[in-house]
Formats: sequence, structure tokens, C-alpha cells
Amino acid sequence: MTADLTADPVAVLDGARVVPVLTVRDPATAGPLAEALAEGGARCAEVTFRTPDAEQVVKAMAAHGGLAVGAGTVLTAEQAERAVAAGARFVVSPGYDEEVVAACRELDVPVVPGVATATELMRALRAGLTTVKLFPAEAVGGLRALRSLGAPFPGVRFMPTGGIGPDQLAGYLAEPAVLAVGGSWMATPAHLDAGDYPEIRRLTAEAVRVGAP
Repeated sequence: MTADLTADPVAVLDGARVVPVLTVRDPATAGPLAEALAEGGARCAEVTFRTPDAEQVVKAMAAHGGLAVGAGTVLTAEQAERAVAAGARFVVSPGYDEEVVAACRELDVPVVPGVATATELMRALRAGLTTVKLFPAEAVGGLRALRSLGAPFPGVRFMPTGGIGPDQLAGYLAEPAVLAVGGSWMATPAHLDAGDYPEIRRLTAEAVRVGAP
């Protein structure tokens, strides 16, 4: 990784188009989950730091080797450090936090902070970031919000996440400013509790097909 925070998220996510956002309660499911996602054609995945064993999940999924695994819902610099030590190749935050961005700069790892307003986006730009996460995308206005927010900032790339399902996927991906779309429907906690990896593979493959050029 280089310290160029503007380019790095694009380098990691470029071509991925669809990013499964995962809340994994049991680390034992991480290996089979990574396999199902990779078999479905996913190129990367975001493991949320919402569970006690998130670091173990990141480590196990990164060890699979078939995915670029990132850490999501990163709220503090300390979490960013733990995530990267576990093997996370990028960091995603629900909001813009100077300490998280600074930690990722020190760690030479890409960071994608969440924004919902022009003010937050301008703060990210001042820090040298041009790839941001629109969050929570559907709750703040969906495609209309993305277009309106992006209009004054033509160089910004977005990774909209939050409330997006398969029915909205194609619309977001059609937007030139969208680098990738994050979504949790492909591999839900219910899928994991049931061990339904074939369904995870199927849903992932469907999403990847929507995102294919």
C-alpha cells in the first residue's frame, strides 16, 4: 500500500462494483463464507466491527486469499489498528473522524469515511480523500441525494451503503460517480445461522452479474 489515500480505495475496490457487507457472529463461519462469496464472484468484502470476534473473522477471511477483506463500522483509531493487524486491506467508517483517517494514513491503508452532507464531504476532501461512503444511503435520500451531493464535487467517487437491496443495485451502479455499492442482503446473519452457503453464493453471483460491465 502507498500512503496516497486518494488513490488507494480505487486500487482495492476498482472492478469490484459490489461489496458484501458482513456481520459475522461466529468466526467458525468465516472460512465457508469467504469461499461462498469468492465462488459467487465477489472480489472484496467488508466485515463490520459490530461483533466481539470481528478481528478473528477478518483474519480467517483474509487467510482464504480469494477476497480483498476490509473492516467496516470502524469508529476509532484503535479499531483501525486492530483491523489492519488482523489483515484488513481497507477501512470503512460510518462517518468522518479525523483520528480514524489519521490512523489509516499512518498504517498506509485505504480509508473510506461515511458522509451524508456536503460539509462532511468537504472535510474529507480537505484530508486528501476523494472516495467516500454515502451512508445511510437510502435513509438520506438514495439516488437523488447521491446525485445532488455529487454534483458540486465532480471528482468524488462514492460507495453508497445502507438500506440498499437487490432492487436498487442497478440504479446505483448506473451512476458514473459510484465506484461500488455496499450491501448486506447477500450474506445475512440468518443465512450464516442456517449455514446456507449455496444461497449466499447464488445471491452474490446475481449481484455480481448486475455489476458486470
